[in-house]
Parts: sequence; C-alpha cells; structure tokens
Amino acid sequence: MLNFFRRRKNRKVLIIGLDCAEPSLLFDRWRDDLPTFRQLMTQGGYGPLTSCIPCITVPAWSSMLSSKDPGVLGIYGFRNRADYAYDNLSIATGAAVKEKRVWDYLSEAGKESVVVGVPQTYPVRPLNGHLVSGFLTPSLEKQFTHPNSLRYEIDLVLEGRPYEFDVKDFRTENKEHLLHQIYDMTEKRFKVMNHLIREKSWDFFGFVEIGVDRMHHGFWRFHDPQHRLYEPGNPFENAIKDYYRYLDQAIATLLEAIDDNTVVLVVSDHGAKRMDGGFCLNQWLYQEGYLVFHTPPPTDRVQRFDPGQVDWAQTTAWGEGGYYGRLWLNVAGREPQGKVPSADFERVRQEISDKLESMVDHQGQPLKNMCYKPEEIYREVRNISSDLIIYFGDLHWRSIGSLGYPSVYTFENDTGPDDANHAQDGLIIYYDPKQNLRGRRLEGLQLMDIAPTVLSLLEQPVPGEMQGRVIEV
Repeated sequence: MLNFFRRRKNRKVLIIGLDCAEPSLLFDRWRDDLPTFRQLMTQGGYGPLTSCIPCITVPAWSSMLSSKDPGVLGIYGFRNRADYAYDNLSIATGAAVKEKRVWDYLSEAGKESVVVGVPQTYPVRPLNGHLVSGFLTPSLEKQFTHPNSLRYEIDLVLEGRPYEFDVKDFRTENKEHLLHQIYDMTEKRFKVMNHLIREKSWDFFGFVEIGVDRMHHGFWRFHDPQHRLYEPGNPFENAIKDYYRYLDQAIATLLEAIDDNTVVLVVSDHGAKRMDGGFCLNQWLYQEGYLVFHTPPPTDRVQRFDPGQVDWAQTTAWGEGGYYGRLWLNVAGREPQGKVPSADFERVRQEISDKLESMVDHQGQPLKNMCYKPEEIYREVRNISSDLIIYFGDLHWRSIGSLGYPSVYTFENDTGPDDANHAQDGLIIYYDPKQNLRGRRLEGLQLMDIAPTVLSLLEQPVPGEMQGRVIEV
C-alpha cells in the first residue's frame, strides 16, 4: 500500500503599507464604514504601532523593514547633512540605505518578493523577485523597476497611461486638482498590484500607498472640527473618509488573490494630527542671540534661511524647518567656523533644550515641546545627526526655518498649505487566517518589530542585530 504525504504549503506574508494612516480614524471613527479593515480587525489583532524618532516617512519605512533605528541607518530625514559644511544637504534616496531590508534577507534565502512603492527603493537594486520603486523616484525616464522589463509590463497593464510615484504638489490650494491626482495615482498603483499579486510568484508581497499621507496634509482642516480652519459643511468635509473607503474597497480586491496560508499585516509608519501652527526656530535662535547674521534679517517680509548670510564666527546654533525641528551647535573643530568649544557642548545644548521645553505658546499656555538627544535614543549615531531633535507642541506645531515673521509663532507654512502634522503612533492590524484572534487589542508594539516578525513567519532566522522583536499573538 502506498503512503501519500501531503506537502505542507509554505507561509506567505502580505504587508499593506499605508503611509500616515491614523489609528483613531481606522480603528474607531470610521470603523463601521470600512468593511475590509473591520473584518481584518474582528478576526485578527490590532493596535498602535509606535514610530521611530523622528516619525516621518524617511527614515520610518526603512527603519521598519530593516529593524534598525534612524541612528544605525544614519538617516534622519529626507535631507541630511552630507558633511560638516553649513550648506551641504543631500536627499536620502535608496542609495543612503546601507542596511539590509526584509527582501534582501529573503532573496539570500531563495525566497521571492514583490515590492511596490516602498520609500527609499530608488535607485533600484536587484532582488529575487519584482520591485517598483517609491515616491522619491525622479521620473519614468529612470529605471524604476526590477527587472527592467517590468516597466513595459506596467505599460501594458495601464494601457499606456503613465505610472505615478507621487502627486506633483500636495501643498496646494487647488484641492479639486489634488484630489484628482491622488485618486489617479492610487487607482494606477492598485491596478499594477492586482496584476503582480496574481501573476508573479512571491513569498513576501509588500507595498506602500503614499496617498493617505497626501490626503491628510491636503485635507485635514476640512474634516477635523478641532482644526482652527475647519468650516462645517465645507465641500471637502468627507474627502479623507471617502478616500479611506476607496482604499478599503481596493484592498479587498488584493485580498481576493490570497489564500488562507497568507498572513496580512496592515501597517502605517506614523499617524496624523491637526497642525495648529509653526514655531520659527531660526528666528527664535536669532532673537535669543544664538544665531547671528552679517545683516539683520528683514522684519517686514519672510525669507528663507540662507547660510551665506550668517556670521558663523559669532553663531552658536542654527536649525532646520519641517514636521519636526533639527538644531545643530556650531562646534569648534567640527564645523568650519565653529564657536562652541567642545568642553561647553553639553552645557550649551542643555541650556537651549531647557529653554525650548519650558516655552509657552502664543496664548501663554505650555507649548509642550520635547527635545531629544540622538545618543540617548539611538543604539548608535552614524553619519551626521542634528544635536537636538525637537517636537514642537506635542507635534501639533511644525518647525519653521524661515525668518521675517512678526512673531516666533506663525500660522502660515513657509513651504505651502499643510493641514496636518505626523503623530508618533501609527497602526498595525495582524490577520492570520489560521488563527482567529477575535479582535484582540495589541499593545506595546513598535515599527522595528515588523521585519523580524516577517522573517519569523517565513521561517527564516532573525539576525541578532535587529532591534525589534517578533510579534507574539
């Protein structure tokens, strides 16, 4: 008599990455309007996913998928100091990522991956599988796929319509045009992914949809009654909700292509919250005497910070704008015209940190600023970090690098209209068709836990240098 043995199917993992997806919206406010997400939550587990510091797209996704913190990655934002000159900032493309990410480990193990839209995947590097690069890809004229032939396959799938990496300008007052761009980009991406998930062989399929982030920055004021610019009954009041519903339906089409051997992880790199205003960091440093110019900056017009106008020999510190603040001391022997002796570095840094953390807002209420020292929050500090990382107003305020405002508090963004800032907690939904978690609430997870969890699910060893832990459910 013959014995037949049924071969055990290998597990697969699908990561649904939603840049900036906000847990309070998906888990609570709109849960009943999102049947796909609701089912994943009801049968799986879900909860907050604490981001890295800083909680921004770059470096958060690379931190998540490598399980290394920004200090180990040596990436602290979209733009980083390339050297200790005052004016040499470089864009953190994929070339800046020196650590292995999930698909690199899987490729070495002979497993196949499909990767779409993940930040910092341009320039394209080979992997065992298929890749479409992310939003920092400069144009379709560049190689944006692996293998290169995949670009022609995408042309066929989209019937000649150009693939979109990102919207052209999400900081615009033309909201109708922005909305059209976001939907057009998202529709094309899901059409490509529906093709890839069905036609390609894969053990790991991971993608990131940047449209959620663009919706939040472009439309938050229209849906949040606590936003200072909110107007009841405005024509875009349901824009973000409608987009979440659109994504819910689009994701349902992807899930139709997987079997009960595939674990689904829905993740975001950070959350979102209303933006109340901006704190003019360089203007404050100037007023406090830490930043000195050859000619005083104007008081009747706004101008961008220009390192060429700074009297560096007399300057103690300067900063950068963005969703969080970065501040550097002008250190003797480090910067070209350093003023602060190394022996005074910590004293001066702590002095500035104490002043910032004790500040009040324009109404005299505590601003709740938080200052972080890189060596205290990272395992290692590689490349050139700022000396202070600053969260203004519990992330309800952003950092403004420009000068010339009537006050250090402003309600006009120097980079264009922007309604939202990032929140420290993103989200995770963990769904395993073979393990009904009955809507278990997951607590204490952080984004570096994702990479070791993926490797563990795919029965691969978890490298000891990974900083996250395998999620146990």
